[in-house]
Amino acid sequence: MHRITVFLGPSLDPKAAERILPATYLPPAKRGDLLAAVDDGYSIICLIDGVFHQESAVAHREILQALKKGVRVIGASSMGALRAAEMDTLGMEGVGEIYRMYKSGELVSDDEVALIFDPVTFAALSEPLINIRCTLTMAKELGIIDTAAHDALLTAAQSVFYPQRTYTRIAAVAGDAVDPEMRGQFLSWVKTGACDQKRDDAIAALHYLQHIADVSIK
Repeated sequence: MHRITVFLGPSLDPKAAERILPATYLPPAKRGDLLAAVDDGYSIICLIDGVFHQESAVAHREILQALKKGVRVIGASSMGALRAAEMDTLGMEGVGEIYRMYKSGELVSDDEVALIFDPVTFAALSEPLINIRCTLTMAKELGIIDTAAHDALLTAAQSVFYPQRTYTRIAAVAGDAVDPEMRGQFLSWVKTGACDQKRDDAIAALHYLQHIADVSIK
């Protein structure tokens, strides 16, 4: 039987995660946490969320050390997607759309998945840029905004420091570049229509873990 641990925080509520996959859920990973998990005997480690600027981030070297010890390391959604795209040629496994986008070069910076979150509840307190991108694309496809508004709102989002990214904030920064009626329509729609690609990818990773654990057990 494999012992599985998942580093998870704002990408998906741990209680929702437990309903998908019984595992040990740990807070967003910082440097040294993966090696500690290896020392604790986990044979499958899934890196979803990790710290970026608050403390030292998960290092490439510790992932490589875990892989050399025979531990399967899977990454998705946030820090995990970024590290998997960088290290999949060395054995780390990536899951999800965000991983694919990093791997293809569509995404480059860790700023795409960075956000701030409540340190107790792990609830996100800002919107990651990748979710904003996906939301703006969907809004354009649905006719909520036009191409000009899409481009203006995306440019505004990119210009805002990641802890301050909210839909209200980026709409304000875009200002007159977006028609006032369209801006209001977008802000009304986004309350229930916003995409959460990080959450979707985190769920995909848990289903992947479920699959490989079942396969390994058989």
